Amino acid sequence: MKKATCVIRLGPCLVPEAGQFDQLIAAAGDLNSVQCYDAPAGEALPDPDRVHCAVLTGSAAMVTDHHPWSELAAEWTQRYLELERPLLGICYGHQLIAYALGAPVGKNPAGREIGTIEVKLSPAAQHDPVFGNLPKQLRVHSSHLESVLALPPGAELLGSSARDAHQVVRFAPCAWGVQFHPEFTAQVMRGYIDQRSAAVRDEGGDPQALRDAVASTNDGPQLLRAFFAYADR
Repeated sequence: MKKATCVIRLGPCLVPEAGQFDQLIAAAGDLNSVQCYDAPAGEALPDPDRVHCAVLTGSAAMVTDHHPWSELAAEWTQRYLELERPLLGICYGHQLIAYALGAPVGKNPAGREIGTIEVKLSPAAQHDPVFGNLPKQLRVHSSHLESVLALPPGAELLGSSARDAHQVVRFAPCAWGVQFHPEFTAQVMRGYIDQRSAAVRDEGGDPQALRDAVASTNDGPQLLRAFFAYADR
């Protein structure tokens, strides 16, 4: 029997008609339900000792804004990491794990990364308990301005994209982070491009071309299922 998964929601999905992050994660990861805690709304986070598996979601906020709720979530992450239980950080959550471990997070030197992208896994990923059975090159959906700028001590790089060197990181024996959104469907990805279209144009990009290039992919859901299978082992 699968144990309940804790999702720390760090912000709302910008395409709410598709569902919130916890719902998208549950659907893509083939989970019946998750226990969700809304950090920005001020909900008290669970006792880390009572959590067996956790996911930190994305957010439209920036880790470098140092919102009080984000700092509390970072402190919670530090405590949870000490327990060496399964943890997955997605986008903002990925950056939050790095920040909690003392690594720098800031504006992506390559600029905004948005749309369906290719992530090339490193040779080390072939022996990873979560990424080992995934394709060596993933097609996934992404939307971010900030990135993990350097890895904390002991972390292992598992994957990179053209615009982000630290797309996939194993931060600790049971803790992973991905800069992309494995829970996004093509519909959600197009919705994010629509939401960010003005900013993309201001930066010299072509929102319509990005939208046209969005492709359905099962690599993200496959990753989530692999992580949850690892957590439920």
